[in-house]
Amino acid sequence: MKVGIYTLGCKVNSYESEYVASLFKDASYEVVDFSEVCDIYIINTCTVTNQSDSKSRKIINQARRRNCNACIVAMGCFVESHKDEEIFGVDILIGNKDKSKIVDLVEEYLEKHEKIKKLYSDLGTDFEDMYITRYDGRTRAFVKIQDGCNNFCSYCIIPYVRGRCRSKNYNKVLEEIETLVKNNYKEIVLTGIHTGSYGRDIGKNFEELLKDILKIEGLYRLRISSIEITELTDGVLELLKNNKIIAEHLHIPLQAGSDKILKLMNRKYNLEYYETKLEKIRKINPNISISTDIIVGFPGEDDEDFNNTLEFSKKIGFSKIHVFPYSERRGTMAVKLSNKVDSSIKKERAKKLILLSKQLEFDYMKKQVGKNVDCLIEVSKNGKSYGHTSNYLHVLVLGKYKSEDIVTVKLKEIDYPYIIGEVVL
Repeated sequence: MKVGIYTLGCKVNSYESEYVASLFKDASYEVVDFSEVCDIYIINTCTVTNQSDSKSRKIINQARRRNCNACIVAMGCFVESHKDEEIFGVDILIGNKDKSKIVDLVEEYLEKHEKIKKLYSDLGTDFEDMYITRYDGRTRAFVKIQDGCNNFCSYCIIPYVRGRCRSKNYNKVLEEIETLVKNNYKEIVLTGIHTGSYGRDIGKNFEELLKDILKIEGLYRLRISSIEITELTDGVLELLKNNKIIAEHLHIPLQAGSDKILKLMNRKYNLEYYETKLEKIRKINPNISISTDIIVGFPGEDDEDFNNTLEFSKKIGFSKIHVFPYSERRGTMAVKLSNKVDSSIKKERAKKLILLSKQLEFDYMKKQVGKNVDCLIEVSKNGKSYGHTSNYLHVLVLGKYKSEDIVTVKLKEIDYPYIIGEVVL
């Protein structure tokens, strides 16, 4: 039987979808492209914004239209956030627990043809164990080290749909990475809902984990998918300083360039703290790439607040800004705030910030032209090869190189979104 899997949202979802795919392959199902006519469709959903909800519904409907007799499975955050509603066209609903039982649930449905709903009022305190040894068609391997979040930022639904922080067993994280490295994955990406909180529930911490990961023989590059500014401790910064295996790129969410808005968002820092910490990071590595997330149009954000965000972003010199117009999420504290921002103003502010992001990205890329850097090749087609550098530049190299090759290139010119690289022999 054919299984198609569609993933929306974050890198954690990508990891979980890969894990689900491996379960079906081990059970002798054929995992194919989601666009094919399948017997089973699995949609790993997202609910971080209204747009994510709409996309989740759209993909569910597409699957049902493609094969009206297929078994349709929806799992993840959208399912959790709409657990009290009927989600039409779905045969199996799985929230953010019991994804590891998905094959058994599908087989139960195929036998009985009775709808299944696996949703709980409490996601519990245990980490649902998942383990991946291979990523088909990828040179970078994600490893999910934790789930859930305790921060409760006022705009964010994720703690309500993912639950509280739960960490993967310490030794199992190391074993999974060791296995992936032995299977020739050159870059490991640590991911989680609140990655830097790893270990707090099991008597460990993120810095300790990093130290032991960096001891793994054969690991070429370790990337941290996202980390809060408050979790970049002096110990973590010391590891950045002394170990070239850690990628020269950090994604550090800012969310707003206004102390007033940060306070309303229930963020755990102010602009002075953020800037001071980044100054420390850039003293360690002046060339490091720093990307971020910013929400525009949060309730109470006036023109001055937004202009402060623009100016602070320029001052910091981000290499890229992921821009999100504020999306009201039922059940969050921000819903109760007054001074809502009109949607047309949100769109205009988002447009301005996206333009700034592109300019900052160009500025960072220009500084890299002329340098010799190592590039991890990921894809090769039509006589061209594509890969990433440690500081997350997208590089295009003329010539055919094997996936997972590491080539030294001289960065010659910008062909956005790539930098053209010439192999240095």
